[in-house]
Amino acid sequence: MDKVNILLVDDQPAKLLSYEVILGQLGENLIKTNSPQEALGVLLKTEVAVVLIDVVMPGVDGFELAAMIREHPRFQKLAMIFVSAVQIAETDHLRGYEIGAVDYVTVPVVPEVLRAKVKVFLELYRKTRQLEEMNVELERRVAARTAELAAQTERLQRSEERRSIALSAGDMGSWEVDLATGHIEWDDGPYRIFGVDPARFEPTIKRIEAMIHPDDREKSSVAALVETSGPRFQTEFRIVRPSGEVRWCYGAGIISRDTAARPARMNGVTVDITERKRAEERQVLLAREVDHRAKNTLAVVLSVLRLTRAKSTPEFITTVEGRIHALAATHNLLSATRWEGADLCKIVEEEMAPYQASHRKRVVTSGPAVVLLPATAQAVALAVHELATNAAKYGALSTDTGTLELAWSVGSDAVVLDWRETGGPATATPQALGFGLTIVRSSIEAQFRGGVVYDWRPEGLHCTLSIPSAQIVAPAPLADVTEPTAPSADRRARRSLANKRLLVVEDELLVSMLVKSMLDDLGAAVVGPCGRLADGLAAAKAERFDGAILDLNLAGEPADPLADLLLARGVPFVFITGYQRDSLDRRYANVPVLQKPIDSAALERVLLSLLDTKPARQAGASTA
Repeated sequence: MDKVNILLVDDQPAKLLSYEVILGQLGENLIKTNSPQEALGVLLKTEVAVVLIDVVMPGVDGFELAAMIREHPRFQKLAMIFVSAVQIAETDHLRGYEIGAVDYVTVPVVPEVLRAKVKVFLELYRKTRQLEEMNVELERRVAARTAELAAQTERLQRSEERRSIALSAGDMGSWEVDLATGHIEWDDGPYRIFGVDPARFEPTIKRIEAMIHPDDREKSSVAALVETSGPRFQTEFRIVRPSGEVRWCYGAGIISRDTAARPARMNGVTVDITERKRAEERQVLLAREVDHRAKNTLAVVLSVLRLTRAKSTPEFITTVEGRIHALAATHNLLSATRWEGADLCKIVEEEMAPYQASHRKRVVTSGPAVVLLPATAQAVALAVHELATNAAKYGALSTDTGTLELAWSVGSDAVVLDWRETGGPATATPQALGFGLTIVRSSIEAQFRGGVVYDWRPEGLHCTLSIPSAQIVAPAPLADVTEPTAPSADRRARRSLANKRLLVVEDELLVSMLVKSMLDDLGAAVVGPCGRLADGLAAAKAERFDGAILDLNLAGEPADPLADLLLARGVPFVFITGYQRDSLDRRYANVPVLQKPIDSAALERVLLSLLDTKPARQAGASTA
């Protein structure tokens, strides 16, 4: 145990020596001073447990010294024992106690008594010091614990803020359900997801389940989840907000059970997955659209192959390759814009690139920026390709001296392309248009209700193409007129559909031409082809036919109105499409579907099956 200090104050050295002998047995540090001034100096520098003060001293007596000691804040509780060699009055005792003396000792001093009195105050000092140290340690621990709790609270607050931010950013919300009482706790997330006001909406199981879509309510109710799930569950369901908006949600949670294995609580999160669901739907639609367009492209390519005529195999290959390259170049332009449209200037540049010369400008083009819709762009590209091919064979581009000028302008009603050839061989009006120039006329006049004017002048062909302005700002109406192709000798004998009239409604010009060619070969009379829904409906109401061939999608418009009309009147028909059968409405479950590209034998089989015992019908006001 550490020694403590005892201060002895007396002006007589002999008495100080006697105090030292008596108190030396206590084993503490004894500090002897001969005057009050010396004693005050020691107190200011040294920690003291007990002070023995002689009452009678010259100058400043013991009472005055005690009063000065008590005035200092540090010594308010210092134990002071007065030692007196003379008898003092009762009033002096009272004065001493008022000043703060704890005891009196008279001379002659009894050693045992003095040691006992000092020892009591030493133990009291030590215990006081221990209590003070314990208080300091306790305060330190309390402060440390308080700081730790404050830090933990701050960390919890920050964690909760991060959790709330993460839940909000992820369109999530957390919740807890007391299955025994039905009480529900929501954070801000579910209120936001369900579109309700926290100040007005009190979540209960009944109210929440009432907002679940009727088709999902049974499998996503609390009772169903508790009954069918293990300790964990996951479910997807729709909710109907008070505004009427339908949202998709994903719920996941844990079911806690009590000691009797009864479901007690459900804790979990709800996530708004509406955007994900919409993205999935868009992906399905996109996959179907890609499938449709791919098959349409194959159908167009097959039509090019079937309809191209040539005197020799090399000529056939060259002609087909040129037309397919024209379609491919336009396809690349459309892909770059996600099939929103293609710039007419770029179409012309792609088609005219092979005919440019390094030593002079053989092809001169000019015109403003015009973005054509996808179907229009493909048809215009093919028309420009056929005109260029014709010029390369017979016109201005067949000689080194020829020049081609292609300019276009945008009017109030149409985009007008002006094709002028000069410097080539002399030209004259042909007795009949070749297949290439027939495609130009059919695609522009029939497909877009535009105009084509050929003027064979001596200096070269002058051609004017007019494309309605609607092909720039709205979905394009597509082909409804085709040029018949003479049946081959072996097909001429197979006239299995003789005396049958068939309505053809197809928006791709070349596909409609191919279908008409197949039907001509089979001996059928073709009504149309019609490239637009409106034209198909008009023909269905006015024309007489035994059956129909319908494209499922007509330039962005579903063929449903025409199909429903034919179903209502009992007219058999077949769908030709690039879409899969699962894209059809259930009311067309019994309608045959032929996938593009079309096979002649498959088309014949389906039509023979449909028309086996069917009489000719009048699709208008009366039937025949």
